[in-house]
Amino acid sequence: MSNARMLPGGPVAEQILADVAERVAALKARGVEPALATILVGDDDASAGYIRIKQKQAAELGFVSPHAHLPATATQEDLHAAIKGFNDDPKVHGLLIQYPIPGHLDYEAALATMDPDMDVDGMHPLNMGRLALGMPGPLPCTPAGIEALLAFYEIPVAGRDVVILGRGATLGRPLSLLLSLKRPTANAAVTVVHTGVPDWADYTRRAEILIAAAGVPGIIQPEHVKPGAVVVGGGVRYEGRRLLPDVDESVEKVAGAITPRVGGVGPTTVAMLFRNAVAAAERATS
Repeated sequence: MSNARMLPGGPVAEQILADVAERVAALKARGVEPALATILVGDDDASAGYIRIKQKQAAELGFVSPHAHLPATATQEDLHAAIKGFNDDPKVHGLLIQYPIPGHLDYEAALATMDPDMDVDGMHPLNMGRLALGMPGPLPCTPAGIEALLAFYEIPVAGRDVVILGRGATLGRPLSLLLSLKRPTANAAVTVVHTGVPDWADYTRRAEILIAAAGVPGIIQPEHVKPGAVVVGGGVRYEGRRLLPDVDESVEKVAGAITPRVGGVGPTTVAMLFRNAVAAAERATS
């Protein structure tokens, strides 16, 4: 029997996207057609599916979404040329390179080629640096989505003991920076642990807010959680189409509040992508 309050991402995403739609309308009212470009390399089904979802959402919000689909045999030069084409196009405001790309290509090098102000994923090294220094810029989408989710459900973060299990570049590391920044929805005492720390559970058990970002299915069990704590499942792994979250279902029995296995952090991640995209269009045309 679950006693935990559920924290679905859907209502959070709806609120963010409603704000994005208003900002798109304001841009269009002054003759700006906001554009989010996408690049897909190869024919991975899941990646192609993600691009379709993002393009459909873009159309619903009023963005145009120019797209470059490169073959799996594309060279690094081909990829850089596609990025440069969008960088140099004044009509394009945001750019997304769908990850992963084929193994023979260097994603970091491709990312570094992108105009950092067009980076809707918030993953460009310059934007990671801006985050580390507390400077304004596009934020990584999953960390920003988690911050927004906690704020939406009025879960106080400031001054509280937050533990993040996982230190990956897309989630654990940037989230630790974001939640320790001096801002109303952050300002926490943040501890980052990972599976290389033998006694990691000693840390997770004292957390008032525990964020799983390890990408290890079922790593968080009830005995790893302080009774009544807020638990956010950020890390997932896919086995084919099956979603395998970091947080075991049984954790609902001890947590005070928890994100659902499906429809937790995911919807907020996509919403933040469009928040970054509309902000990029506003910056480029202000």
